[in-house]
Amino acid sequence: MALWSAWLVAVLALVAAAYAGWLMVRNRPVDNPLFYLASVLEVALVAQLVGGCIALAQTSRAVEGITFVGYLLTCVVIPPVAIVWGVAEKSRWGTAVVLVAMLTIAVLVLRLVQLWSGHV
Repeated sequence: MALWSAWLVAVLALVAAAYAGWLMVRNRPVDNPLFYLASVLEVALVAQLVGGCIALAQTSRAVEGITFVGYLLTCVVIPPVAIVWGVAEKSRWGTAVVLVAMLTIAVLVLRLVQLWSGHV
């Protein structure tokens, strides 16, 4: 797994979380820029899923494969669910759901880096 891409995804998730937090503080619902940012993040997460699975298949490292792929799949599922939930809830709490989801993705990606580095 390319660590630079994992860090890029984590930073992108933190940028989306910061924007969602700014919307939440302003009592705004999920808007188009947040949707587009989450879409870009989703594309990056799908690329990370494919690249991570390929890297896992080709590595001789002691990586817990099921856990690693589970984290990759979980990261891919979170943004669409969060955006749908955030759009359905028109109050600031819908934006808060997106904020928490983006922070969760950043933490999961950091955990992926730990797993790839051999930390249990």
